[in-house]
Amino acid sequence: MIDAIWWVLGHIGMAFVNFGVALANPGMWLNWADREALARFIYYGGSVEFFFVVLTGFLVLTVIGLVVRPFMWRMVRGLEAMANGIGRFVAWFGLLMVLQQIVIIFLQRIFRVAALEFGPLAPFGYPLLPGPSFARDLSWWSEELKLYNAMIVCLCVTYTFVQGGHVRVDLIYANVRFRTKRLIDMAGCLLFMMPAAVLTWLYSWYFMWRSLVTPKVSASDKLESLLAKARIFKWNVETIAFSPNGFDAYFLFKLLMIAFCALVFVHAWAFLWRSWLEFVEGPVAEGRYLDRDAPGGSAQDLQTH
Repeated sequence: MIDAIWWVLGHIGMAFVNFGVALANPGMWLNWADREALARFIYYGGSVEFFFVVLTGFLVLTVIGLVVRPFMWRMVRGLEAMANGIGRFVAWFGLLMVLQQIVIIFLQRIFRVAALEFGPLAPFGYPLLPGPSFARDLSWWSEELKLYNAMIVCLCVTYTFVQGGHVRVDLIYANVRFRTKRLIDMAGCLLFMMPAAVLTWLYSWYFMWRSLVTPKVSASDKLESLLAKARIFKWNVETIAFSPNGFDAYFLFKLLMIAFCALVFVHAWAFLWRSWLEFVEGPVAEGRYLDRDAPGGSAQDLQTH
């Protein structure tokens, strides 16, 4: 137990050093023209060092917020505004998904069109503007609808959480006192939201990179082995479709998984901070600055005190 505590404290202390080194030497991990820099980026993206840099950053912000409570409220409002902004924008892809499906049905069933092309062409096929055209089979456009659905699921998850739209089973939660609810919320953040986001990130990170570069990378690779592989690294973005002429950019789904994990982890901290603030300040602080959409109308602050 003592060894585990020292291990955690040691990594938290080293997080400041690692963060400083990363800021001072961005070319060592951001210059992807250098294959060794790409190898470092892949390794550290799923590493213990990166986890403790992120964790230490949030711990520092938490300590500051505990001392300066208005600062914690500003962080909560900022992160919730980010979740709402992303969610409200991405939600429009639901409308785009419906409109695209309608166009596909009309073109396929009524006009018997097999492909859809976008390009700088005049009505009689002569170039009107310079630039390449983009033509895909209708089955490609039909399967692309899955991407819009995945975007809504992955990028609207924290927006839905802020809006209170997730399914809840409140058999116990609904019947306990206000501060007990806040304790349950904080425990949920620490025991469920954050660990789930971290574990999903670890699996998704290497799952994503295995579809982007060759030779394949894995979570068991050490930094030394990745640097050795770097000499033969090549970009190899998978363009495999699950049907003939179908959607062939499934690597985008893997990018969305990473975005999903990041949003959930960040908002877990926002919800932890809000729960703590409401616990300390009492029922008068419930829903303070919470920006929820009014049914049938535009977004509005429920409480601004």
